[in-house]
Amino acid sequence: MRGRGTVTGVEIPAPSPSTEPSTEPSSWTGHVVVAGLHAEGLRAVQQLRAAGVRAVVVEPRPDPALLRALEATGAVLVRGEPSRPEVLAEAGLAGASALLCVEDDDLATLATALHARAARADLRVVAQLGNAPVGRALAGTGVAVLDVAALSAPAVVQACLATPVRSLEVGGRELRVLEVEAHREGALRELFGDLAPLAVVDGRDGTTALSPGRDRVVAEGDLVVLVGTEDDVRAARASLPGLRQTPEHRSGQMPDQVPAFVGARAPRAARHRPSSLLRTLAGALDARLRLALTALGGLGVLSVVVLLSGYREADGTRMSLLDAVYFTVETVATVGFGDFYFRDQAWWLRLWAVALMLVGATLATVFFALLTNALVTRRLEEGLGRRRVTALDAHVIVVGLGSVGIAVVRHLRGQDVPVLVVDPDPANRYAAAAREVGAQVLTGDATQPEVLSAAGLERARAVAVLTSDDLVNVEAGLALKDLLGERWWTVPVVLRVADPGLATALGGALGFRHVRSTAALSAPWFVGAALGLEVLGTFYAGAAPLLVARLSVSAGGGLDGAALADLPQGTRVLGLLRAGGGAGGAVELSPRSSARLAAGDRVHLVGPSDELVALLRSDGVRRTAPAP
Repeated sequence: MRGRGTVTGVEIPAPSPSTEPSTEPSSWTGHVVVAGLHAEGLRAVQQLRAAGVRAVVVEPRPDPALLRALEATGAVLVRGEPSRPEVLAEAGLAGASALLCVEDDDLATLATALHARAARADLRVVAQLGNAPVGRALAGTGVAVLDVAALSAPAVVQACLATPVRSLEVGGRELRVLEVEAHREGALRELFGDLAPLAVVDGRDGTTALSPGRDRVVAEGDLVVLVGTEDDVRAARASLPGLRQTPEHRSGQMPDQVPAFVGARAPRAARHRPSSLLRTLAGALDARLRLALTALGGLGVLSVVVLLSGYREADGTRMSLLDAVYFTVETVATVGFGDFYFRDQAWWLRLWAVALMLVGATLATVFFALLTNALVTRRLEEGLGRRRVTALDAHVIVVGLGSVGIAVVRHLRGQDVPVLVVDPDPANRYAAAAREVGAQVLTGDATQPEVLSAAGLERARAVAVLTSDDLVNVEAGLALKDLLGERWWTVPVVLRVADPGLATALGGALGFRHVRSTAALSAPWFVGAALGLEVLGTFYAGAAPLLVARLSVSAGGGLDGAALADLPQGTRVLGLLRAGGGAGGAVELSPRSSARLAAGDRVHLVGPSDELVALLRSDGVRRTAPAP
């Protein structure tokens, strides 16, 4: 049996707020200082707390809602600018084990990291920076630099794209992670063979069971996340009717790098319509322009018929079809080469020639005036980001062009996915970067139906709502749900939501299937870097964010001699490299639960971030009893 929060002989520390020392943070040792109280900072504090690590938060103007959540963790708040040395000293920088800089301003983060590095050269400093050149410069000083947007974007792309398999490297070995729906009731071992289950999402209530046993019975329609080698996937593919077959899979060639996995609920594949150019041209014509063009065309056809039936040369020959078209065009264009002579024609034909000149010239003038107006207006709208989209098909709509939005756009365009961005700010600083990678930008409020219609929602394959305001994202998501109608179940709508309670409510009561938190995805990277855990990746299984990490077992630590069966319940061991195996040693994939860890072993794990961070913490505590 597995324990929920213990390893044999070692209890994972999780002190309550009442047991915290009463001394000032300036006298503490071994704690972590967190500079910046935002969604990422709060999530990092919560994970540190779950692992039994004390935290001190430095923030000059804390948000009241976040402050209440912080008080629940028992962490200490120091009010002040983190970039000021005296404030860092008050937070106990001298005795801290690490500093996490998660401020929302790159310059402030840079100043804080540099002051901390100057005060303590041995301090482990982790900084959030979105500016790549500044990040590279700071990394040269020994600071671990991470970007929340870059860490979160792959999970958003995962939810948007219909790629059924993703790659996962474990000690030089390639594993495949896939997500499928159970096609019938049965045990996981019976349905999926040697593929190891990472999670099961109940198809009725959406609850997620992590790292279930192979003997667990699933119902038809339950979502199952599996991991295995490429051979395991191919062997089980015949029994996986929910897994969509792509051309690469049918040919036996698996993609080397797939940034996301989505299974049977994926939207339909992109349809290539050869008539897209014609539809684009037609979409550029407003009703008045189409009416003028129709009238001009109708006049031309009528003129050709009249000329073919009534015009006679002196020798009795009739006008040919080409001549009739030629005469009609030159008359409407007011050219008048004098090729044809109407003086000897019937009176009604001469009267028709007069009408053709007057009406044709008028219609031509109106048509070209409307065409010029449409082209100029379209050009102005394009420059202002307000042009109606008509050329895109099976594209992804990204709502909100911030740091996360532009990161998602770059990921999608890197895979040649058409992208349209909707943002209310015509002077958005990321707009030029989005256009540079080939995305179209539409200025407007995505909560308004007419804006979503202009964005080509009826042809979109997915929508990612990524503004930094939870309420705006929810409002846009509800508008999308209403407009999509029956397509709601086939078009992924990804919502960025920071509030965990709101995310749960959206997934439960309102049926949003793809709610993503940048804090939940990025915080494990920061905490892992601060505590020494090698984080390899994060992804979602249903609504649960999972962490992939590598851990080296410490001699005499809490994991030295522990059995794999004693690891936390939601954690699964993907691979084990025994001590002494060297750089070229073979990794044992999915080792038996009876196997025991030894000092120097390197173990690859996947599970909830809280459990993995707590596991790392427990390995730093010496065992209190020998393993049986």
